[in-house]
Amino acid sequence: MTMKSPAARLLALAGCLPMLAVLAAGPGVAAPGGGPEVRPAASWTGPLSTRGRYVVDADGDRFKLKAANWAGAQGTWQGSGSVDDPANNQAGQVSHNIPLGLDRVPMARLLADFHGLGINSIRLPFANAMVHDTAPVPDSAVAANPQLRGRTPLQVFDAVVAALTADGFAVILNNHTTGYRFCCGLDGNERWNSGQSTAQWEDDWLFMVNRYKADKRVVGADLRNEVRRDTWDDPNWGLGDAHDEYAAFEEAGNRILRAAPDLLVVMEGINWYGIPAAGLSHGRPMLTPVRSLSHTLIDSGKLVYAAHFYGYTGPANTGAGSGPGATDDPRYQDFTPEQLAQVVDDQALFVTRAGQHFTAPVWISEFGAGGRGSTDTGEQAWLHAFTDILVRGDTDFAAWPLVGWADAAGRPQDTWALLSYGPDGRRLGLGDPGDWRAVDWNRLIDAPGLSGPVPAVDHWNMLALDHADQDLSRRMLARADWSPGNRKGNCPDGQRLTALARGDSRALCTDAGRPAVGTGDWVTVTDERYVTGGDWASGYDKLQCPDRAFAVGYSVRGNAMAALLCAPAAAALPPGGRAVWFDRGDNRPGTGGSVASDWAPGRSKGQCADGEYLAGVASTWQRLQYGAPAALLCRPSA
Repeated sequence: MTMKSPAARLLALAGCLPMLAVLAAGPGVAAPGGGPEVRPAASWTGPLSTRGRYVVDADGDRFKLKAANWAGAQGTWQGSGSVDDPANNQAGQVSHNIPLGLDRVPMARLLADFHGLGINSIRLPFANAMVHDTAPVPDSAVAANPQLRGRTPLQVFDAVVAALTADGFAVILNNHTTGYRFCCGLDGNERWNSGQSTAQWEDDWLFMVNRYKADKRVVGADLRNEVRRDTWDDPNWGLGDAHDEYAAFEEAGNRILRAAPDLLVVMEGINWYGIPAAGLSHGRPMLTPVRSLSHTLIDSGKLVYAAHFYGYTGPANTGAGSGPGATDDPRYQDFTPEQLAQVVDDQALFVTRAGQHFTAPVWISEFGAGGRGSTDTGEQAWLHAFTDILVRGDTDFAAWPLVGWADAAGRPQDTWALLSYGPDGRRLGLGDPGDWRAVDWNRLIDAPGLSGPVPAVDHWNMLALDHADQDLSRRMLARADWSPGNRKGNCPDGQRLTALARGDSRALCTDAGRPAVGTGDWVTVTDERYVTGGDWASGYDKLQCPDRAFAVGYSVRGNAMAALLCAPAAAALPPGGRAVWFDRGDNRPGTGGSVASDWAPGRSKGQCADGEYLAGVASTWQRLQYGAPAALLCRPSA
């Protein structure tokens, strides 16, 4: 989302729109500006999932998100005066809380113009207020689409989703705001639970995903836009309180997948914390907290991380040009191209590198710049350098915004829009002469990148029992508590426990190699009754899985080991094994899964090799070790 006045820019959090690549089929449509024919994006099959850093379709082929944000249903009112007065709405555009442009252009023409831009997907923002709004939109709001008269904002949203997906676009739903107020800083939309409870936010998401889950081209749930500080409190990542974005997104993402397992779950990082004033801590962490505390979902291959970048904001700059909230911190457009590339990597794109517990696609789901008529050479240089970064990284993206209004003279009211429509429906688009952004846009759309089949990948996912259970097994979620009174972590179904940390109750799961789960009961182990094959940790208490079983979960009381959860193997497993001690430092393999990242910073860790399974854990209360894990029994899986 973009802000123009200093007041609106207070605590602004930069945003970029995700763009999904055009896929073709069916009759051709003319590109904006009379360019070459572009065929509708219909030659792909949903649902989408992920393989490593890439999004793939149902056939396992790369599906690069080349997207734009079709804004409006999040609201355009700026918080004071009549909601119907254009002067009180963003860029003088009164959306009436539905996607912009439906008053000026028939739906079919809008979609044809979208195809002409080369995008294959749409980020579709909405407000929680829309879910509960029962008032029909005024007829004037859908003047060019009279079939939508008398409908509520949600019903118009339904029609937009249906039209987009029928025409071949992938749609990612984005919870942008709580109320219809636009936009940013202290506007009542700062967190998922601003103006509403976390439970209500989750319930609204379940309502939305259940509403559209039969449509396999509704491919994702973008949980919340630009989480930031409110008047009194900062969001945090992992403190376990009511402002913990990590915990809220983990819970909501898993509830969504239990209801609609085909969806991608899109998570942005923290867009702003602190008070923007010299001498006070403040900044834009983005995805940096993911390095040490990443999400694990009950269905691996469904997590996408997202970040927003705008030239006028910065890593510690709100974007306010003057007045309250303005600081001397550098903006993104103040960096050299080399510095910008490093900053973008440090804040977001590091997530895409292989071999980490957090490796996932990163979607730059908002970015943009003022186009036609702009003389801001700094912003122009920034967009060129930022486009270079996206092209080099073969990065998924979405531009902000897709649709805006033009005035009666044909001048865009929001110069950031890719397509602007006058009261008479005349279009002035990115492809029409005079928009300096067209060169960078075409480079981005036409950039070479990975296409075709993407190889399947192994997963390494962390479990974090810092404050609560992390139950990620559908099987165990359907059963009674297997270790009452203790904090417990279960690997996602199809994965096994492969590592533990000492002193902070974190662990690592993987599906690399074997063994596979067989039939039979899962066993909770709380004593040494299954210890066989000799004393592999003399003098230590041992929790060991039965023969032909392997660990898929664990529980702790405080930081002390309480139990192992063991699953039966589908085939006989080799005996023997080795003790992996980590009571005096890390003992992790030099190569293999998740060795390029630290999933328990400051703690020693023991990890089995990729060709092994975890069969037991040793601990002791002697020598002030307080029952923390000290050694693993790692056995060969084949």
